[in-house]
Amino acid sequence: MNIRDKKVLVVGAGRSGTAVARFLLRKGARVVLTDNRDQDKLGATLDTLLEAGLRIELGNYPAVREDNFDLVVISPGVPPGVSPVASARQCGIPVLGELELAYRFARAPVVAITGTNGKTTTTTLVGEIFRAAGLRTLVGGNIGVPLVDVIEEYGPEDMIVAEVSSFQLETAEQFHPRVAVILNITPDHLDRHGTMEGYIEAKARIFARQDPGDFTVLNYDDPETRKLAEITGGKVIFFSHRHNLKEGVLVRGDIIVVRQNNQEIEILPAREVAIPGLHNLENAMAAVAATYALGVKPGVLARVLRTFAGVAHRLETVAQKNGVLFVNDSKGTNPDASIKALQAFDRPIILLAGGRNKGSDFTEFARLVKQKVRVLVVLGECAVEIEQAARAAGCTNILKAPGFREAVLMAHASARPGDVVLLSPACASWDMFKNFEERGDLFREIVTGL
Repeated sequence: MNIRDKKVLVVGAGRSGTAVARFLLRKGARVVLTDNRDQDKLGATLDTLLEAGLRIELGNYPAVREDNFDLVVISPGVPPGVSPVASARQCGIPVLGELELAYRFARAPVVAITGTNGKTTTTTLVGEIFRAAGLRTLVGGNIGVPLVDVIEEYGPEDMIVAEVSSFQLETAEQFHPRVAVILNITPDHLDRHGTMEGYIEAKARIFARQDPGDFTVLNYDDPETRKLAEITGGKVIFFSHRHNLKEGVLVRGDIIVVRQNNQEIEILPAREVAIPGLHNLENAMAAVAATYALGVKPGVLARVLRTFAGVAHRLETVAQKNGVLFVNDSKGTNPDASIKALQAFDRPIILLAGGRNKGSDFTEFARLVKQKVRVLVVLGECAVEIEQAARAAGCTNILKAPGFREAVLMAHASARPGDVVLLSPACASWDMFKNFEERGDLFREIVTGL
């Protein structure tokens, strides 16, 4: 793809958009970066881009016509219906996302991982497995470094492991991973996609370009994910901890095994997987499926699974104080993620929940709160919505916090020895924080200071 001297509009000046702008400048493109936010909300990164010859238009998007841009690149956080994107499509100007742009310059094979929950843990784990197998591996995408920043540094003998979101997949066209993994699909981002069907359609774009020489790893235990086996062009590898699969990755007795071609290869006992919770067993099995398919040996898989401790903000143990365990699951940004977090503990829970709802229903979440949670502390924009769902499920011990710090202190005051104080909000963080990381970091800071 030759973009030298092309006139390119980059829409969205966040982490992904600024990475795209840097990349395009290096390639000799004439770049305009635009965002509907003002510069004081975007930080100092733009100053260095200005020095590199970038034109920046903030506050309002520029008009897009056939004669003023050759290409539009859209950041994942920007809705695809914004005016410059709509105008570009009307004019026949190509519209790409950062994922698609990066892929067009990739030389290394790609393992792409998506799903409503578990993406970051599984992506990080797959990266660790490939590195343990001796492969030079880039882990990026929706986590860590934007792919476009470093993708050209990796060649055919290396590996790229990419966490990809439904937002990124919306603009995927030629994106063709060697292995596509879909962990699960439950309602999320319906405020963006409109319907569950629209959300599933976006996720399914991960394998749209696959052929029988590729692999599609799917969760057999998840009904929506299992159905996708009918429409992928790749070779399907199922994983399941509930079913005795004829082929795929499963748990026989307590042993994780790979079944294929009438053979059964033992990996390790499920109880020896270091990351806690049934949902993390699923993540581990998905990682086994993706990496074993590309030739990683069982001994390497077992060694990494026994030692991989997980990632920050996902059931992260912060501290144990006076017999109370404090756990940061700030990445629990939807009810299904928080349900999995609640299921990971067999002791009384003091739960902090609330934030910005992304179109989710809290009914099933509230039923489990009734079973597992001794005290529920609600906060944020949808505190009332969560409280109403919890009371409808029969919960009575509910506290409403005016702010985040107060919520943590109220949870601490309510805790007894043997309890878990769990931050798993079931909501996005954007009502009070820039992102879930900032929310989790503040939780850690407050708990450390108790």
